Amino acid sequence: MTYDFTAARDHFAARNAFTTGPHELHALIEAKAPLQVVDVRYPADFRASHIPGAVNLPKNQWDAPAKLSKDKPVYLYCYNPQCHLAAEAASKLVARGFAVIEMEGGFSAWEAFGQPVVTSAPAAAA
Repeated sequence: MTYDFTAARDHFAARNAFTTGPHELHALIEAKAPLQVVDVRYPADFRASHIPGAVNLPKNQWDAPAKLSKDKPVYLYCYNPQCHLAAEAASKLVARGFAVIEMEGGFSAWEAFGQPVVTSAPAAAA
C-alpha cells in the first residue's frame, strides 16, 4: 500500500476545520469566545441535561433556526458518537449560511470527560 500523504493532509485539515471535541469546546466556552452552542437532541432530553449556555434546536426547527445568529459560529452536538443528528443539522445550517462546527462524541462524550452540565430539578412529588 502506498500512503497518500496529500490526501491524508487534506482529510485531517478538513476534519479539524469542521469538528471539535469536548475539551476544546469547554475551553472556548470558558474563554467566552464568540460562539453559539446548539443541542439538536429531543427537547425532553435537553430539558433533563445539557451543556451550559446551549440552546435547543430540534430537527423540526432546522429549516427556520430563529434562535441562531450568522454572526458567530455554531457548535452542534447530539447524543453520542453513533448519532447523526448533529451532522444532519450541520448540513442544513451550512446550506443556510451558518458557520458550523460539530462536537464529536456528542453529549455522552461531554459527560464522560466530566464537563459541566445543566440539569433540571425533578418535579416535586404531590
